[in-house]
Amino acid sequence: MSLVIKGASLLGEKTADLYVDDTGILQPVDAAPSGAETIDADGLVALPGLVDLHTHLREPGREDAETILTGSQAAALGGYTAVLAMANTSPVTDTAEAATRVWELGREAGLVHVQPVGAVTRGLGGEELAELGLMHRSRAGVTVFSDDGKCVHDARVMRRALEYVKAFGGVVSQHSQDPALAGPAACCHEGELSGRLGLPGWPGIAEEVIVARDVMLARHTGSRVHVAHVSTAGSVEVVRWAKAHGIDVTAEVTPHHLLLTTDLLTGYDPTFKVNPPLRPQEDVAALRAGLLDGTIDAVATDHAPHARHDKEHAFVDAAFGMLGLETALGVVRTALPDLSWADVARVMSVTPARIAGLADQGRTLEPGSPAHVVLVDPDASVTVDRDASASLSRNNPWHGRVLTSRVVHTVYSGRVTVRDGVLV
Repeated sequence: MSLVIKGASLLGEKTADLYVDDTGILQPVDAAPSGAETIDADGLVALPGLVDLHTHLREPGREDAETILTGSQAAALGGYTAVLAMANTSPVTDTAEAATRVWELGREAGLVHVQPVGAVTRGLGGEELAELGLMHRSRAGVTVFSDDGKCVHDARVMRRALEYVKAFGGVVSQHSQDPALAGPAACCHEGELSGRLGLPGWPGIAEEVIVARDVMLARHTGSRVHVAHVSTAGSVEVVRWAKAHGIDVTAEVTPHHLLLTTDLLTGYDPTFKVNPPLRPQEDVAALRAGLLDGTIDAVATDHAPHARHDKEHAFVDAAFGMLGLETALGVVRTALPDLSWADVARVMSVTPARIAGLADQGRTLEPGSPAHVVLVDPDASVTVDRDASASLSRNNPWHGRVLTSRVVHTVYSGRVTVRDGVLV
């Protein structure tokens, strides 16, 4: 069915109508038939559908925490029309068959484009390269590879991965955590607070040395490296230096690292246990500045749902991770209220789509573009209720907080998936 979106503010800059034909493509509005379905978008900002570079959907293997369907529902409610599903499932997405299955389940859910991320190494073991070429040539067309949750800490393996993916324009997304400096028990930013709380320290240098090594490997190989969930001021400086020297590096920051600080750990609430950990205010300030000046390319949620029995433990024993898909836009608007809507589109849609190689996502809202659109009320305030989430999990760090802006409607491939804040 064709659709007319009336009176939207395109990227917050000009008011116009949008017409979506029955093939899901934006067309000149004067071509709209009289019987087209209509959405009144007066007072709403229209953006290209959001694209998340970093989502954990848990299926296969941990369907008690999330499924591709429930994760897709959460994504649509958050204004997303594409998500990249990380490879640390069970079994790991390290074969063409596994990647294709994730892609197929995303198509069956039909609410967002689910693009599988392939593992860099077999079983996330860090030793033997996974089926990088076969995953790329599969129907899923994998272009992003990551052992996220674990660092590809062996420099020789990382170099080989970068050389391999260069042949087809792929990118390696690195979880930057030197295990010799921040082991698996590390869970709190290393400093006075970690010592006072008695929590194993996770020093910023453990991230920064891997970021520095990887950008030099990218320069040596001429390949692309992407830095996942940047969390320290030092990492921002390394990425800034690398870009100034023409190295092909991109970086993402999570919404929670833009707003939350390590002080929240004083209550030992495992909801706030995340990897990399929350950092001090000076790191948060550097991350915001890096996003504003373009050093950091994208916002990515690192949506990490967990079943209650994995989170409800003593802090050191609880699972790492937070929910993020439904709240990401509001958190970004709350953390950076002066960020223009055009820049919101750049860091949450256009650039993530480019990094991931998703040609039909993150496009302008001009005729001829696929109709992936999110309509946002810029003046709304939303009090987050974790029990209202579409996710199967409840590890929501934003519960009870008031966030700015509200996703009102989401349109995926010309079809309304969220109307008036409710799944269709």
